[in-house]
Amino acid sequence: MSVFDPARAHPAPGATCARSAREHGHALPILHEIRHALERLLASGEETRIDLQSMPFGPGDLERLTAVLGQGEVQARVEALGPTLIQETAIPGVWLVDYRSLEDQRLSYQIEIATLPEILRPRPEDLAESLAALDARLSESGLDAAAPNASPSSS
Repeated sequence: MSVFDPARAHPAPGATCARSAREHGHALPILHEIRHALERLLASGEETRIDLQSMPFGPGDLERLTAVLGQGEVQARVEALGPTLIQETAIPGVWLVDYRSLEDQRLSYQIEIATLPEILRPRPEDLAESLAALDARLSESGLDAAAPNASPSSS
């Protein structure tokens, strides 16, 4: 996974996009980095995480950035050492991930460019235990009367 370097996002002194930079502040370079990250995701599956808290945002920059990205259809909330709020943007593969403390203080705010944010994926060790966990629940519930490895019948 690549990590966005905010130092690369700043235009060189005397850059020709002064009007655009004035209108969009630091949102524009981040939007371009998101575009490049989407290209990498499509080409090689490489995921990117951009730490928005480390950005030198000016007044309104974050609001402009999130307005351009829009809001998608998927929202999720994970409760682990404080809530984490995940919001799909209107751009598939671009996610806003807001990590919060138990006191609801923002710990980290990131854009994740991925098919699915990392926090929503099961850890390999958890996934490895899933079959045994399901078997135990079936046994406890008395629903394990069906033969193991039986396929559901088709109608």
